[in-house]
Amino acid sequence: MTRNYAKIIAEELHLTEEQVKNTLELLDSGATIPFVARYRKEATGSLDEVQIGQIKELHTRYVEIDKRRAAILDSIREQEKLTPELEAKINQAVTMSELEDLYLPYRPKRKTRASVAVEKGLEPLAKIIIAQQQIEMHQTAMRFVNADKGVRNVEEALAGARDIIAENISENVSVRAKLRNSFRQYSRITTKLIRDKVDEGEKYRMYYDANEFLPKAPSHRILAMFRGEEEGILRLSIAPDEEKTLSMLKRGLIKNNTNCAQQVWMAATDAYKRLLQPQLETEMRKFYKEKADTEAIQVFTQNLRQLLLAAPLGQVTTLALDPGFRTGCKLVILDPQGKLLYNETIYPHPPVAQYKLASDKLKRLVLQYKVDAIAIGNGTAGRETENFVRHIPFERDVKAFMVNESGASVYSASPVARAEFPDYDVTVRGAVSIGRRLMDPLAELVKIDPKSIGVGQYQHDVNQKRLQESLETTVESCVNHVGVELNTASKELLSYVSGVGPSLAQNIIDYRNEHGPFPSRESLKNVPRFGAKAFEQAAGFLRIRDAENPLDRSAVHPESYAIVNAMAKDMKCSVSDLILQEELRKNINLTHYMSDKVGMPTLTDIMKELAKPGRDPRSGFEMFEFDKNVKSIEDLQPGMVLPGIVTNITNFGCFVDVGVHQDGLIHISNLSDRRIDNPNEVVHLNQKVMVRVVGVELDRKRISLSLRGIEK
Repeated sequence: MTRNYAKIIAEELHLTEEQVKNTLELLDSGATIPFVARYRKEATGSLDEVQIGQIKELHTRYVEIDKRRAAILDSIREQEKLTPELEAKINQAVTMSELEDLYLPYRPKRKTRASVAVEKGLEPLAKIIIAQQQIEMHQTAMRFVNADKGVRNVEEALAGARDIIAENISENVSVRAKLRNSFRQYSRITTKLIRDKVDEGEKYRMYYDANEFLPKAPSHRILAMFRGEEEGILRLSIAPDEEKTLSMLKRGLIKNNTNCAQQVWMAATDAYKRLLQPQLETEMRKFYKEKADTEAIQVFTQNLRQLLLAAPLGQVTTLALDPGFRTGCKLVILDPQGKLLYNETIYPHPPVAQYKLASDKLKRLVLQYKVDAIAIGNGTAGRETENFVRHIPFERDVKAFMVNESGASVYSASPVARAEFPDYDVTVRGAVSIGRRLMDPLAELVKIDPKSIGVGQYQHDVNQKRLQESLETTVESCVNHVGVELNTASKELLSYVSGVGPSLAQNIIDYRNEHGPFPSRESLKNVPRFGAKAFEQAAGFLRIRDAENPLDRSAVHPESYAIVNAMAKDMKCSVSDLILQEELRKNINLTHYMSDKVGMPTLTDIMKELAKPGRDPRSGFEMFEFDKNVKSIEDLQPGMVLPGIVTNITNFGCFVDVGVHQDGLIHISNLSDRRIDNPNEVVHLNQKVMVRVVGVELDRKRISLSLRGIEK
């Protein structure tokens, strides 16, 4: 049976069938999501990356369902049990659960209580009882007593018949659908502390005796409970109210009050408790775990996107410090392209405390290398180092910035860092990473596994394959949104460009090293294995700052250069004039350049790009300073209003660095004067905020903060 996936997906996403069909064709041809969203708007009806991703995901899901459908049909056909009615039901099933329910009676089984009863010849008795007519039960059951078959008395005959009925009920598609719906809508999740686990399970104290309505339980709490069970601290149970569920089951199965009906009810109760409840609890665990995973992954990807798209300071000579007390502060100087020029260690803090020597050295280096900015890691000794730097009377205008160093140590020990700096140790590499993060967060963070950046929520508990795929998609989206400078980009950054990947990225680097900077996008075609398809997908996202053709510096795709050249010719000017003079662009009639392949969306994008060619879409860099009077958690007092930076966002609130080496939590209830469901409605990662201290627990190193009632 051939399915019209485009029609099914279009109905689900409220799009036109043509939009979905064209999108699937583009993706099937090897086009990437960023390319389709940016350069094929006419075909997709201007769908964005999220919508294109949803189309891709749904198509994959429906293909998997159809593969399973075909396998089920083949299996039942081989058993010679496939009726036209059953085949129609299987072909009409739209979810994997429906398919598996239909297949359940035909699935090859190990020996069950019901199959043993059938072997004993008790199936006819089960059919008599299922009819629920008034019969003489003892006399009817006596006909099936047969010691040779293992049925020694009436009770064993009735028990075997009930086993057959119970299995039939548990495999009934309608019964399973109703119960599944009940489990999804009305289940509660309960937890109990496992005996003798009190000492090990202190962090799960709030879950020792939890009882929550599962459909409303926050994802972070569900994941925490599952983790507690995984670690052997908690015992979990998931089910709706048993009495109400059995009552619903009774209404659907019991026809009257005959003695047969009583036997059916006994079988139904057994079917629920022994077969259906455990099976559906397993399903619900999977269903709600996947739901919680989806929410946690969404939080992680939102945070990662905000972090990757953080404002860059730009290409300036930078002095970076990786702070430390006993081991000193590792110092490096980077040129505007991020190249390492100088490194050494200074000791401004106890126990060495060479304050003046370190201060004089920094003054001399700032002057000698014409340093414009100082990047200071925010880890151990970060605030102390910031205070030290801000009190140095430099002889040139130089600004100091605190930089989030999460993951810098992961980078410094990675193969990427070793390949880049084979002659330097991890401390130098870490300081370089801190400096480069200030200059361009995106270019540096792509070198680190996103899971190590420290902006996730239960990232180790969610499906790792789904998490990795989602994070890679997010990084790819951010890289292509910003664009990449072809002649300075690292292999890691180039790898995320649409249509490139690690192998072609290395070929680009090798070619660049051998032949020097690329003079134009066209010269990319000289790179080994960089064919027409790769050029189509990648060229628009690669920039050449010093290119002779100004369009090579922009996001205008080379396939549209002829259009811009035609505009310039019609306006009797050069392409550079079009870029520089707004009046010329205002006089262009875009309808003159429309064709069967080029529509208004592409032409509008071209005009926007000509107005600001190659402009970095990231926000401008903002200066920030912590409160000079607050350096440790002991300095905090309830009621204080302090500046801070949002470092992580979760479903239950956000964490803010106020400069005391311990982030404070703003619970979701304290994020706004109005009720909100998602912290991202109010804050974003790296946002500078003013917060009020609500409470401080010194022994547990916990800081409670609030945004409520503070003027924005």
